Amino acid sequence: PPLSLKSKCEEAVKAAIEVGFRHINGAFVYGTEEEVGQAIREKIADGTVKREDIFYTGKLGSTFHLPELVRSCLEQSLKKLKFDYLDLFIIHIPVSLKICSPMDEKGKLIFDIVDLRQTWEAMEACKDTGLVKSIGVSNFNIRQLEMILNKPGLKYKPVLNQVECHLYFNQSKLLPSANPRISSSKPIVLWANRETRCGKERNWTVLPGLEPQKWDPVMGAIAKKYNRSPTLVALHYQLQHGLVVLFKSFTRKRIEENFQVFYFQLLEEDMKTIDGLNKNLLLCGEVGERQQWSPHKEIRFCVILILVITKDVLRIIGIRTGVDS
Repeated sequence: PPLSLKSKCEEAVKAAIEVGFRHINGAFVYGTEEEVGQAIREKIADGTVKREDIFYTGKLGSTFHLPELVRSCLEQSLKKLKFDYLDLFIIHIPVSLKICSPMDEKGKLIFDIVDLRQTWEAMEACKDTGLVKSIGVSNFNIRQLEMILNKPGLKYKPVLNQVECHLYFNQSKLLPSANPRISSSKPIVLWANRETRCGKERNWTVLPGLEPQKWDPVMGAIAKKYNRSPTLVALHYQLQHGLVVLFKSFTRKRIEENFQVFYFQLLEEDMKTIDGLNKNLLLCGEVGERQQWSPHKEIRFCVILILVITKDVLRIIGIRTGVDS
């Protein structure tokens, strides 16, 4: 990202910590780990928090899926952050890219074929070293989760699955309550990503009859009922379902407003009304961006196809720190 955005990212992280957020979501490919690490260290230095108060999530890049490369990605992230360990390290997306050059001369992605069960074994080894406290996955569907869970010799179950999850794509099949295997003695936590995006940004699908920059009228009515913004209602809806939720913003005012999500409760009838908005509709990315992934054999199974990850500088401010190792 440009230096101006990196600077804003650093300031946003500091503001979030000052307001009360303690979960910071980062990734190798975001290109902001140095700035995020600097912001966290400054807040530690001035006494606002201790390192153990912060829950930092890092992600394995798609060019590091080969088992012998997994630890290298983790160590590079730790070096940039200047951390001794990560609280959570997750496979960013179940699609592998060539390590030397992930794109050809025409800008098309060059895919690789890697057995993610072997990648997971390398993730387990990273946990054993103490460089990461917990390990998980991102953008995995049921089939892909089962592939890991049924792996012979599984040492550690993924603690979390981060997926696109919002009003129009509520991921009900991935909720622990809907899947006995996921909701066993140590359930896989579902982490909602893009939870407020309902046709609000230029690169998001807009539903017929819903103008850009406008919320669904059902959400508008519920928000008015509680005297809250539609954004807060959408965020709280996910929290009330027991999901981990990410917020993102550059501005301190909005960061402070987002923190108000804890101070109200939705009635069961309103939760059911919002459940009814589900359309099984993926909103991530423009059609052209999705098409770049389409040749990969795993793409039809992915719950979210992210090519815009390097633009999402701000997807680093989260909430909730209760993810058990």
